[in-house]
Amino acid sequence: MEILPIPAESFKVGFIGAGKMAESIARGVVASGVLPPNRIFTAVHSNLNRRDVFESFGVSVFSNSEDVVKESDVVIFSVKPQVVKKAVMELRSKLSKNKILVSVAAGIKLKDLQEWSGQDRFIRVMPNTPAAVGEAASVMSLGTGATEEDGEIVAKLFGAVGKILKADEKMFDAVTGLSGSGPAYIFLAIEALADGGVAAGLPRELALSLASQTVLGAATMVSKTGKHPGVLKDDVTSPGGTTIAGVHELEKGSFRATLMNAVVAAAKRSKELSQN
Repeated sequence: MEILPIPAESFKVGFIGAGKMAESIARGVVASGVLPPNRIFTAVHSNLNRRDVFESFGVSVFSNSEDVVKESDVVIFSVKPQVVKKAVMELRSKLSKNKILVSVAAGIKLKDLQEWSGQDRFIRVMPNTPAAVGEAASVMSLGTGATEEDGEIVAKLFGAVGKILKADEKMFDAVTGLSGSGPAYIFLAIEALADGGVAAGLPRELALSLASQTVLGAATMVSKTGKHPGVLKDDVTSPGGTTIAGVHELEKGSFRATLMNAVVAAAKRSKELSQN
């Protein structure tokens, strides 16, 4: 059977699962102008609140997933990892080579997705929670039957909620340990910076605002200047000054080694879970 190309200018997207991740992606796609809301679909079986959320920004909501698949060129499985197999298997007869299939479920391998669906035009994407504010760090890997053009369409969709990169699937456990779990590490860092500000005499609200904006500003400098973070650190670290005194304390507390260990530990755990 010949695989038909997806129309790049008029394709339609359906979400299997109507949770927060699906909502974040759909909102980003609409807000960025990638797709109008009338070309986006999902299904809600009983939770009327989720139906109202999607309909509030123009997405069509069906009562069953079969209709979502029927109407869509790109089908995104945005359900919890433990129910992905059930969701894919139930829709297997409706899936065809003429649709791009996407999974955002952590730890679920392409070979399993392809086996369950009977299709190899699958793309696996690992987004993270900042997708909710349009600043996701997502990574995708193409299945054996997915084309570069398919990858471009999926990159356009996920690019609407942040930055998307491509990597071999064998790297996904490490991706999970870094960008998948990483926001939690940074939330801890922001909380700790704010606590430090309070300890030094700042009001809590001011300390938290300064901490979060400082992390945002520093990340933006790395992203936009292209400079190595070590160079940027050196630029703000004057001889005998306040910053080097603080950096010295971080080094004594093995700050860098602890973050490295956190990523490796989370990646190891991801690998363990994906083998269960």
